[in-house]
Amino acid sequence: MSDRMAGKGVALNETQQLISSDKVEGTSVYGADRKKIGSIYTLMVDKVSGRVSYAVVSFGGFLGIGDDYYPLPWNSLTYDIDLAGYTTSITREQLENAPHYRVDETPWDRPGYGRSVYDYYGQPII
Repeated sequence: MSDRMAGKGVALNETQQLISSDKVEGTSVYGADRKKIGSIYTLMVDKVSGRVSYAVVSFGGFLGIGDDYYPLPWNSLTYDIDLAGYTTSITREQLENAPHYRVDETPWDRPGYGRSVYDYYGQPII
């Protein structure tokens, strides 16, 4: 049995500088006014560079039903220890008008969709 399964040793899903994606998913995101604007639904990782490109934030539904998904450039988020969540200078109003999609849509297949997200937020593509 591994140390992780036995509950012994250092946690494998978080260190001082690293965190596993499953711990990031569900983390709250707070806007410029430090009010919650949503939660991280998933991360989009660039296959070639291995870098996280987007955090997809969900909000708008009730108890996770009917949520819309709003990709944010990963570099627009900063972890805030006091809030135990990510902060961004993006306001809820900006997010509501941002590129987004519903659970039954596949926008990542559309050419230029990712660029439109970075363009909307005025962020350089990394």
